[in-house]
Amino acid sequence: MANSASISADIAGRYAQALFDLVRDAGGIDTLSAQIDDLASAYDASADLRDLTVSPLYDRRQQEAAIGALADKMGLSSELANVLRLMARNRRLFALPQLIAKLRGLIADAKGEVTADVVSAQALSDDQKSRLTDALAAKSGKKVKLNARVDESLIGGMIVKLGSQMIDSSIRSKLASLQNAMKEVG
Repeated sequence: MANSASISADIAGRYAQALFDLVRDAGGIDTLSAQIDDLASAYDASADLRDLTVSPLYDRRQQEAAIGALADKMGLSSELANVLRLMARNRRLFALPQLIAKLRGLIADAKGEVTADVVSAQALSDDQKSRLTDALAAKSGKKVKLNARVDESLIGGMIVKLGSQMIDSSIRSKLASLQNAMKEVG
């Protein structure tokens, strides 16, 4: 499993770097960033799209036609649409999530940004997001982009991952630590 993930990352990395270089030279990084976010949202929201990218039931022609129609409907740039079609033609659409992640990393590096993954028990208000962004920006010295999602199983609190650092202040984590401490005593 780890080997196939590594292969997918390598494949996605080559496509992402080529696309990023092309778009950067044309001055379209901001447009690419918005389109990648839209594509990621569509991928996360559509089981049919996820199935199209990994199912062996679709041949190259069907994948290319479907991904081309999606690119046209979403209004994706010709560069991004062409890369997606090329990936379909080469039977590489399975690496789409890694492509999105790699492009987000390249774009963030180019903009001097860092992405913070935040998982909270409840949706964060705009004020909470703003304060968290400011605190993380002060800590990292870079502009911070929040990638927030809700996981009610945390009970309360949040988990923040910024680069290689992770801060877990969730109630679930604290209860698990307390449970472990009680097992050691008894």
